[in-house]
Formats: sequence, C-alpha cells, structure tokens
Amino acid sequence: QVQLVESGGGLVQPGGSLRLSCAASGRTFTAYTMAWFRQAPGREREFVSAVSWRAGNTYYADSVKGRFTISPDNAKNTVYLQMNSLKPEDTGVYFCAAGVAVSDTQRGYEYRYWGQGTQVTVSS
Repeated sequence: QVQLVESGGGLVQPGGSLRLSCAASGRTFTAYTMAWFRQAPGREREFVSAVSWRAGNTYYADSVKGRFTISPDNAKNTVYLQMNSLKPEDTGVYFCAAGVAVSDTQRGYEYRYWGQGTQVTVSS
C-alpha cells in the first residue's frame, strides 16, 4: 500500500524558513515524479514544486522560485521542500503527491497518490 506522509509544517514569522518532508513507502518511487501542492482557505489547490526522482529535474511555480528548493533523498525515500523567505501568502495546507509518466507537473490530476497534508502558517 502506497503511503505519503508529510511533516514539518508549523507557524513561522514572515521571512522565516521551514523544511517540509514527504516520506514515501509502499513501492519503489525512482520512476515517479514527486510534487508539492498547497491549498489556502477559500482557494483552489495550486502547484508549488516537483522533482523527477530518477532524472532529478526540478520544477517550481513562479511564486516560489528562488525561495523554495525541492530535493529527493533516495536512501530515505523522502522528498524535502526547503522554504525560505516565507510570506503570508505562502500560508496553506501543503500536500505531497506522486505520479508516474507525468506530462505536466502542474496538473494535480496527473498524480495518483496524495498525502494528508501539513499546515503551514506564515504570520507575525
């Protein structure tokens, strides 16, 4: 059974940093694309970042480029999202997702597996 478990969320002040983790289990994910999406209250889920596990190609939403970094750890079957210079508009529930043969990393329906999410709140 495939499981994606997110952790690392919390409350942080504007300008602060957090590192989210997504621990994957249940199968070998080297052929998968792993992604992070987020959803703020009253808003649609939006793409944040993705990485192709085997090739290591990374993708970012324009709103997080230069501030967020996605990185896989093959030994731990975990994907990290390092978030720096956080802004109040980064607030939301962050979801980890996994999909194979993903053609458009920003489309949520391309991902078959999803975690339960972790809350990130950026506020002073």
